[in-house]
Amino acid sequence: QLHVVESGGGLVQPGGSLRLSCGASGGDFSTATMGWFRQAPGKEREFVAAITWSGTGTIYSDSVKGRFTISRDNAKDTVYLQMNSLKPEDTAVYYCNHYYTSYSIDQYDAWGPGTQVTVSS
Repeated sequence: QLHVVESGGGLVQPGGSLRLSCGASGGDFSTATMGWFRQAPGKEREFVAAITWSGTGTIYSDSVKGRFTISRDNAKDTVYLQMNSLKPEDTAVYYCNHYYTSYSIDQYDAWGPGTQVTVSS
């Protein structure tokens, strides 16, 4: 069973940057496609970005494409999310998990604690 702990969140002004980290253990990380998700107050959890096991393939939601960059270091069992040009609407709790193209959000049955990102003046 994959276990993840997200970190790196915090308070940042609009236009600023943050880098999130996701440390993984207890599962097959190095061969798994991993993704970042987020949930804003009063909203459903949504997909943000994903990266293949090799690190050569990435996908992004339209709302973050061009601003966020996902990467991974399999030797460290860690996935990163570099967030630039942050907007208030990026405010959310950010989670990482395995990513499956055929899954809807409700088909994921386990999540880590997440890390809070707040974008505000």
